[in-house]
Amino acid sequence: MPRSRVDHLIVTAASLKEGVAYVRRELGVEMQAGGEHVRMGTHNFLLKLGEKLYLEVIAANPDAPSPGRPRWFQLDEHESVRVPRLATWAVSCDDIRAAAAASPVSLGKVEAMSRGSFEWLITIPDDGRLPLRGLAPTLIEWRSKAHPADTVKDAGCSLIRLEGFHPQAEKVTRMLGSIGFEGEFPVSSGGPRLVAHIRTPAGPRQLR
Repeated sequence: MPRSRVDHLIVTAASLKEGVAYVRRELGVEMQAGGEHVRMGTHNFLLKLGEKLYLEVIAANPDAPSPGRPRWFQLDEHESVRVPRLATWAVSCDDIRAAAAASPVSLGKVEAMSRGSFEWLITIPDDGRLPLRGLAPTLIEWRSKAHPADTVKDAGCSLIRLEGFHPQAEKVTRMLGSIGFEGEFPVSSGGPRLVAHIRTPAGPRQLR
């Protein structure tokens, strides 16, 4: 049985400026520049949320050439990024191929990626869509010793809990069980959305 745990939360936006402003408005903190994902034509900003746990704002990089394929996380879809939002999440796996094979929901192909000194395997759907409207997490298996959260300064934020809402809540729960998810992720019936409860220097806040 593969094992997995929360690795990071993913906020999508039409631009990094808009995404970072959204996090600043909702959490009252500043994020740190990350880097570029050359193969996907994207770039990101990061916020540390705990040990090996972080929040990522990701957007299409206007200065990068087209990747020649749909970008991940529906970043090419105008309606998906029209408003910055907590779009999906990622879990780190001890065996990404076993987890992807065990999932009853197709999570995409396992591909090798890198950013600077970071190297990882990740699931990417060919069409760039978010499985289960973002409730099914992206799978990651880190190949580098360093983790992005290790390189981000502590802004005094931490994840209290993450919860989800989906019309097929039981399907989401079964999917998480199949990949050996360890941790709490309550899923209730409702319109597809994620809610992250985050402790900040100004008190508990939410990202939706």
